[in-house]
Amino acid sequence: MLTHPTLNQLRALKLDGMADAFIELQNQSQAADLGHAEWLALLLDREAANRNTKRFQVRLRSAKLRHGQAAIEDVDYRTSRRLDKALFQQLAAGKWIAEHRNLLVTGPCGIGKSWLSCALAQKACRDGYTVYYARVPRLFADLELAHGDGRFARLFRTLVKADLLILDDWGPDRLTAGSRRDLMEIVEDRHGRGSTLITSQLPLDKWHDIIGEPTFADAILDRIVHNSYRLELDGPSMRKLKANEQMHSTVHAAANDSGARAGAPLSKSAKGSSR
Repeated sequence: MLTHPTLNQLRALKLDGMADAFIELQNQSQAADLGHAEWLALLLDREAANRNTKRFQVRLRSAKLRHGQAAIEDVDYRTSRRLDKALFQQLAAGKWIAEHRNLLVTGPCGIGKSWLSCALAQKACRDGYTVYYARVPRLFADLELAHGDGRFARLFRTLVKADLLILDDWGPDRLTAGSRRDLMEIVEDRHGRGSTLITSQLPLDKWHDIIGEPTFADAILDRIVHNSYRLELDGPSMRKLKANEQMHSTVHAAANDSGARAGAPLSKSAKGSSR
């Protein structure tokens, strides 16, 4: 078999995973013991894995997550913030997205609401779901501009079609009349068709006041709340805890370094200068 022409054909057909696997197998002596079917199976497995990875990367870039490196494997369950480990691991499995249910994450500033949401979103991207992340204040401002410059229909489709829509940092500002109408249209079109994850510093019983107009508030919350899981977090700020840990680590490292220099023997030049 001519190696180079085969590789060129694989690359030309955009079968890069198969091409990489082909090179690796050619360099392995035990590959000579494999039959044609086994070779083909290994090449196809690599190509499938390569395509899945590329699709995941595309979905992750399109999601535009605030914490793109957040992952469920890195979640800290030791910190006291009332994070229900069993529920969070159940959510990480993604069944709630397949069932088009919602998730409401509430808690004080710095508790890790956005990070945990992005970790769930990253897992959703891995599982093949499309995700769109938006901070609520910026989203409503963008929607208002989109009404005037002709982008509204396209932006609205993006928000409605995502398997998982993350609305981060809901409240505390009251919604304007235009924002209420836009939110109503979004939740109405997504109801029963997609999952929405909302994070907020405000407890759920304050959301009605944030929406403002009672008729809109009842309609919007009916579509969001009654089909949702809830993570109600509480405790110290994770940002402050991490900052304190880093500060203590820096001080400890500096103290150790200073002690090491103090206990080190003087060089000849240093001994001379000390006299």
